Amino acid sequence: MLEGIKKDFPVLNQIVNDEPLVYLDNAATTQKPLKVLAAIKDYYENDNANVHRGVHTLAERATEKYEAAREKVRQFINAKSTKEVLFTRGTTTSINWVAQFAGQILKTGDEIVISIMEHHSNIVPWQEVAKKTGAILKFVYLKDGQLDMDDLRKKITNQTKFVSIAHVSNVLGTINPVEEITKIAHEHGAYMAVDGAQSTPHMAIDLQKMDVDFFAFSGHKMMGPTGIGVLYGKEELLNQFEPVEFGGEMIDFVYESHSTWTELPWKFEAGTPNIAGAIALGAAIDYIQELGIDQIHQHEIELIDYLMPKLQEIEGLKIYGPKDNVKRGGLIAFNIEGLHPHDVATALDMEGVAVRAGHHCAQPLLNYLETPATARASFYLYNTKADCDKLVEALKKTKEFFNLD
Repeated sequence: MLEGIKKDFPVLNQIVNDEPLVYLDNAATTQKPLKVLAAIKDYYENDNANVHRGVHTLAERATEKYEAAREKVRQFINAKSTKEVLFTRGTTTSINWVAQFAGQILKTGDEIVISIMEHHSNIVPWQEVAKKTGAILKFVYLKDGQLDMDDLRKKITNQTKFVSIAHVSNVLGTINPVEEITKIAHEHGAYMAVDGAQSTPHMAIDLQKMDVDFFAFSGHKMMGPTGIGVLYGKEELLNQFEPVEFGGEMIDFVYESHSTWTELPWKFEAGTPNIAGAIALGAAIDYIQELGIDQIHQHEIELIDYLMPKLQEIEGLKIYGPKDNVKRGGLIAFNIEGLHPHDVATALDMEGVAVRAGHHCAQPLLNYLETPATARASFYLYNTKADCDKLVEALKKTKEFFNLD
């Protein structure tokens, strides 16, 4: 079903360094289909007006499309109500908001539990709120490339107030058992937050089943534009917390001495929002739904199953993360013995293959793995087995170029 869809992505139809582009940096950002690009163009050409504030036709059309996008998000992640769907700038902003919510209730001696595999955007906000409140930040470590669940059970105590874990690691590809972790957190009276940046574009998300309290993800990693993201929060919790930004749109009434806040979700959306971004995110969700999220997930599993044995045959190539592909998302981090990953990525780029190299905004994890950096190939619905073959071929050429064979 996913064969032939590259034609929907104009950016993929280009030559890079005299080679057809093979784009394998989808964990960083994904390419945009024509349907998403058209949604952005259509808004600015036909409906460009501010939302919620006008009674003229353009304002009403813009508002209708903006709020329709919120409903598409609600359905996509199975939230109970659009009141629980907050538009943000992206996953980083969303997690920062959760950490600021935490700052409203944390006190000295309370505990925050995260894992060593977290992206910096799910570490630094918690470090800062711990400093400000006197809370204790605790890390859960790994076992065989996966979260050590025994360690997690020891780290989560009755003093734990917030647990924040990535659904899928952006380095290891590890799929974490968030339902089980959420149950443990709730048994100890803690709130559960999930970084869904690397899971939401690739697998079905059912927040009613997962029962998490907060869930964050970004539009640009699921074929939407940059600068738009989502924070889901349970309605009863969002009503308890104070806004983190103030200004127009989020108020009910402003007096000289004080102000009152409007209802959810607008209570948290101060100022003019990213209207075109939200509408285009809705178009990206439409595109995913047409293809089928389960089909996308299965396609990526097939690519990893196809590629992994070929990579394992390359002498001197070390792969990080779970050995069981079933427990891994559609990305593979690796190193070639004797080569810096930046050199690997540069050599692959000369063959038209785009991968990421560096610490992937996960320095604590790489320190734990005792490596300063890795190369990373990450896949999405428009990638093919031919792309996998080109990666393997380019890696072999890289070894030959550096006289490592």
